[in-house]
Amino acid sequence: MPSQDSLKQRIRKGEVVIGVSAPITADRQRLEDILSRDSYAFVSVDSQHAAFNEEKLVQFCAIAEELDIPVQFRIKHTRHAYLIGNLLDLGPSGVEVPQVEDEATVDEALAYFYYPQSGNRSWGGAARRGIQGRDDRRTYAEWWNNYGVLWLQIESIEAITKARKLAKPGVDCLSFGPSDLSFSLEAHPEHPFKTVDDCVRHVVQQLQGSPTKVCFRNYTPDLRNTYINMGVTVLLERPRS
Repeated sequence: MPSQDSLKQRIRKGEVVIGVSAPITADRQRLEDILSRDSYAFVSVDSQHAAFNEEKLVQFCAIAEELDIPVQFRIKHTRHAYLIGNLLDLGPSGVEVPQVEDEATVDEALAYFYYPQSGNRSWGGAARRGIQGRDDRRTYAEWWNNYGVLWLQIESIEAITKARKLAKPGVDCLSFGPSDLSFSLEAHPEHPFKTVDDCVRHVVQQLQGSPTKVCFRNYTPDLRNTYINMGVTVLLERPRS
């Protein structure tokens, strides 16, 4: 039986959840086909390394809401954290901020992700996820603050070593970017962490007892158990062929 908890609640509880990436250009038939291949808990859309159009994002999120699947949206750049609220007004259920290293970025993301009194997100947007039936300002704000999913992507040795400090209250996941992290490891051959997996184990250990969980891009189902056994509870894969 499908869980009645929201994605945020499932993540916070430490439940293993699997997501799948999809192109922002996918129509309903294509998205249904992608989702039919496994029991996915969310769909991820990227603008950091792909063309991005706001109207397309609104259309994609509207289709996803009809299919009752949360959309996790990776924003284009770390310095765009101030735009998180504007992007959420277009329909995503959550955002991922790439290449986070500084606590100041975390603070900015939290401020624009959550509504007052938890944050400073501005009120408005007819395309917002879950707005139908929650037109009252306080009702929707409280709902969103307990629903939306905020990820911060850690992609460098610097970020890995201060993972606990980045995992501030309100951050649901620290997500890994294996490729950029590999560049960072190669730039620090003297560091005690030699592999991406070394970094994953360290972050999992650092976050023990924290409500913030670890997300890893395992890409293919055959690697699920490898990372689940390390303590990763949120996994992101490519669509199955």
